[in-house]
Amino acid sequence: MEKKFASQADLAEKKVSFVKLSDSAYAYTAEGDPNTGIVIGDDAVMVVDTQATPVMAQDVIRRIREVTDKPIKYVLMSHYHAVRVLGASAYGASHVIASRPTYDLICERGEADMRSEIERFPRLFQAVESIPGLTWPNVVFENALTLYLGKLEVQILHLGRGHTKGDTVVWLPKDKVLFSGDLVEFGATPYTGDAYLTDWPGTLDRIAALGPAKLVPGRGDALATPEMVARGLAETRAFITQMFSAVREGQAAGKPLRQVYRDTYERLKPQFGQWVIFDHCLPFDVSRAYDEASGLVDPRIWTAQRDKDMWESLEG
Repeated sequence: MEKKFASQADLAEKKVSFVKLSDSAYAYTAEGDPNTGIVIGDDAVMVVDTQATPVMAQDVIRRIREVTDKPIKYVLMSHYHAVRVLGASAYGASHVIASRPTYDLICERGEADMRSEIERFPRLFQAVESIPGLTWPNVVFENALTLYLGKLEVQILHLGRGHTKGDTVVWLPKDKVLFSGDLVEFGATPYTGDAYLTDWPGTLDRIAALGPAKLVPGRGDALATPEMVARGLAETRAFITQMFSAVREGQAAGKPLRQVYRDTYERLKPQFGQWVIFDHCLPFDVSRAYDEASGLVDPRIWTAQRDKDMWESLEG
């Protein structure tokens, strides 16, 4: 029996948790669905990744209002993917912040990404009709940007390529809390369809070098101890390196993509198959890894039609 395309058959609602990590940091998580981070300064609030639609963002706003009445002045895009950013308009923030590579990716492939992601995983786009269009940053930085929310120092850092070429983390040095976006996952399969797999481990090294005691991953539970942070980094690295190694071996041996995908699935399933969205992500992951192993440095654009053609060729 043919698998339902991507995660179109995933309709189960997830339980939301709103976890306090410090007086300035909260994590909005939902059993492996995309996370949102909250930074509460002396005079304003920053939201790190916004949820996929303005209607879905209302639940984040409700949780914020349970702990503070400070205005939400900042939205930070950890990267360009639609599921992370299309709810931004709900917050009424005056500053929408992104790295230069993220801005460039929105220009190049934002429309295609929006259409393809909605097709892949419709449950994550509740009330899709509430999306007014692409989210455009009005503050664009090159490598680093430091804000002060009153006395609270907030470092916004582009530490290197990984999940995309524009990945951005938010670092609270006083609290030693880091919001990683999808550079780090926990109990959830990394999506690498737009990744730079050769670079990603080095970017994880630079995250580790900051010394975070707590970390909000892109998906999965908030990591509330240094030991859990180390585990999240190690497990993310293990998946990326093992998956890419398996694909490179198959590509170097001259195997076609379909066979490399099946071999990689069998190799990774015992260790990672219980992670959230493993079956959803792996066809996209292997496709990108095969391209990078073949010398294609930059990821090809995923369109809704390319998604379906790839899925049918690998899973059909």
